[in-house]
Amino acid sequence: MALRQSQNLKLSQKLLPQQILLMKLLQLPTLALEERIKEELELNPALDEDSDSATEEELYENTDTETIEEEVDDNGDVIKDEAVSETNDVDMEDYMAVEELDAYKYEISNKGADDETREFVVVEGLGFQELLEQQLGLRDITETEYTIGTYLIGCMDEDGYIRRDLELIIDDLAFNYNLTVTLIEIENVLKIIHTFDPPGVGARSLQECLLIQLNRKPLKTREVTQAIEVVKHHMEEFSKKHYEKILKRLGIDNEELKDIIDEIKHLNPRPGNNDSKENTSSEVIPDFIVNVSDGKPELSINGRNLPDLKISKDYIEMLKEYSKNKDKNAKEATGFIKSKIESAEWFIDALKQRYATLALCMNCILEVQDEYFITGDESKLKPMILKDIATRVNLDLSTVSRVANSKYVQTPYGTFLLKTFFSESMSTDSGEEVSSREIKDILKYHIDNEDKQHPLTDDELCKKLTQKGYNIARRTVAKYREQLDIPVGRMRREA
Repeated sequence: MALRQSQNLKLSQKLLPQQILLMKLLQLPTLALEERIKEELELNPALDEDSDSATEEELYENTDTETIEEEVDDNGDVIKDEAVSETNDVDMEDYMAVEELDAYKYEISNKGADDETREFVVVEGLGFQELLEQQLGLRDITETEYTIGTYLIGCMDEDGYIRRDLELIIDDLAFNYNLTVTLIEIENVLKIIHTFDPPGVGARSLQECLLIQLNRKPLKTREVTQAIEVVKHHMEEFSKKHYEKILKRLGIDNEELKDIIDEIKHLNPRPGNNDSKENTSSEVIPDFIVNVSDGKPELSINGRNLPDLKISKDYIEMLKEYSKNKDKNAKEATGFIKSKIESAEWFIDALKQRYATLALCMNCILEVQDEYFITGDESKLKPMILKDIATRVNLDLSTVSRVANSKYVQTPYGTFLLKTFFSESMSTDSGEEVSSREIKDILKYHIDNEDKQHPLTDDELCKKLTQKGYNIARRTVAKYREQLDIPVGRMRREA
């Protein structure tokens, strides 16, 4: 076989460590960020608290958020701003010879392959996710399986469900951890999580949650066996209370059906909402604080207990001293110190970029929802999706999504999840664009004031909304009702 030479053009995309760090910090709420900073202070001795520096609110004011648009890479993600790190910059070239600047000579890592994935948020007592991660750590699994497991646990919502599509989780693992896995590998780890306590965690639906709990019953009594049959093959009829169909299909009497219903009612449909979680949960800490002054909303960022950081003077002095010595041990020490100082610089720069990005996005939201923040009238909320904000601030959609995720806003009218201000648009008969949140409020009002002996059906709710000028289909009414966690009409009937 003859040897041939050929030229291939390949387009690849790589994220710098600084960019990955920024993305991780960006999605953390205030409380989790506090713990992340404490963790970094413990891990990196070159990082120190600066008791004499400006407060975080002053940091916001001093950060030029207008330059963010220019500091965006081809993918729309914020990249490192050289200007923000002037205070803490240490010129390593002053203390190292040219031949010592090669990366492989000074980048020393004392971390294991999976250390990057073990970022636990420590609160008073173990939280729900920490309890699951503790159980995962006791299993005899590989590092890859552990990484998959911790990510799956992190994907659980407050009810203990994993509602994110597993195919998307494959992409998440590739992006966040440079880990290539298959769907089968994820499903195998998910089966392990299904054996954890409380029973039912990690389920992807209510049906799967109930089946997990029933299958884990130590005694398979007649009621348990029949309950498994009902949940597995007749869940739709059971949820709609079509008991006559179940009686006919299973060939059982009313007493047996009563036992089955009693067995299922004793299961926990929300395994994530348990006592251990309630005991460790604390009050909501808002990430943004909005006040109205002279008819104009004003934004401040909740600095709370976040310390100001700087490069340790002791480490800078150590670098100067070791750089004067040319023996082998001194060179290794110089390389180690240099890597720690660089890591500290990256962390400080990433924090400043995080603050600037949060302020940029939130100020844009205030601009769009100006009328609501001034009046507190929910009918003034305008249709707004993540893409709208991303386009306005010239950032990638994923960056804005990280800003909106798990963040709270304190307003004069209450404290809300930032995501609640995002909604789709609907058209009225007059052609006016209104927020879907406004329609949900009207929908909830009609349901709250309905005759509970004759609750409104989705068709009747659709007609009421149509009479008010909202062009909405029955299936959309059903979708909004489910998003409001309101059952169908017959389930709301009271005797």
